[in-house]
Amino acid sequence: MPSPTSSLATLRPDLGGSLMEYDLAMGRMGFVASRVLPVFEAGKQSGTFGRIPIEELLQTRDTKRAPGAGYSRGSFKFTTDNYATEEHGAEEPIDDREAKMYADYFSAELIAAERARDVVLRNAEMRAADLIFNATIWTGAALATNITNEWDDATNATPIVDVRGARDKVWDNSGLIANALVINWQVRNNLVNCDQIRDRVASSGAGSSTLQRNITDLQLAQALDLDMVITAGSPKNTADEGQAVGISNIWSSEYAMVCRVATSNDIREPCVGRTFHWGEDGSQIGGLVETYRDEGVRSDIVRCRHDVDEKRLYVESGHLLGNVTTI
Repeated sequence: MPSPTSSLATLRPDLGGSLMEYDLAMGRMGFVASRVLPVFEAGKQSGTFGRIPIEELLQTRDTKRAPGAGYSRGSFKFTTDNYATEEHGAEEPIDDREAKMYADYFSAELIAAERARDVVLRNAEMRAADLIFNATIWTGAALATNITNEWDDATNATPIVDVRGARDKVWDNSGLIANALVINWQVRNNLVNCDQIRDRVASSGAGSSTLQRNITDLQLAQALDLDMVITAGSPKNTADEGQAVGISNIWSSEYAMVCRVATSNDIREPCVGRTFHWGEDGSQIGGLVETYRDEGVRSDIVRCRHDVDEKRLYVESGHLLGNVTTI
């Protein structure tokens, strides 16, 4: 429930309300979980699905047919995989008395809804980051590379070469063409200042005047020979409640993922991962907000919830770059 941190005597109700030190809605604009792990709407809360291994997808055989003979027939093996969505939710109580006490300063209901939704979606973002920026899963030369010149070394960094090498590894492992780079906003800021990137953008016809402004995500993707650059921009507070704030990136500055991100809703499309969402119980992927009354504490309760399972699918469709920032 809301409570002031100090006396309210100097506040100005005539200004129209309180200002938040951090805009939760703006902060969520930096969430990229559903872009990196596109949503698949599941018909059941849990289930099993067939996953065809990469080697089976790319298997070749002789297709030449002689007169009177049959055609080459093939068969393939598949492995079974499964998902099980879990419900994630958060509640914020709005005490009747406090809502009336502070009505001149802010809408308690609006703030409660923002806080509840933020908790749910920020946790989803953290789960996605833990899945993708995972040096335990992506390990060994085929799946991971620690680059030599960090991307915050504008003069000596070679991000185009680094990303090309990662794309080649994805191709070698899976036969898929990587279409995305997943980074956080600090890494992006370093990338657009790299001499190699700026030279490529200028030589593409953008001209030097463009370099005086922000390089767009599309220009950055084109410079790296990719379809998209997915930039994560939201932080988290790592400190315990009541302790001094400790702000850090949800998606680490130490890593960049070059991968194949799904571009369709077809579960058969090979990609780095998916978010399985089950909506039969009212869940919404962006968080369903609902309210109910708790007379025992004379409060309205605002709740946000969704039912999801974030899942890696084809590890071979990604290559993790490490040591991208000097730490």
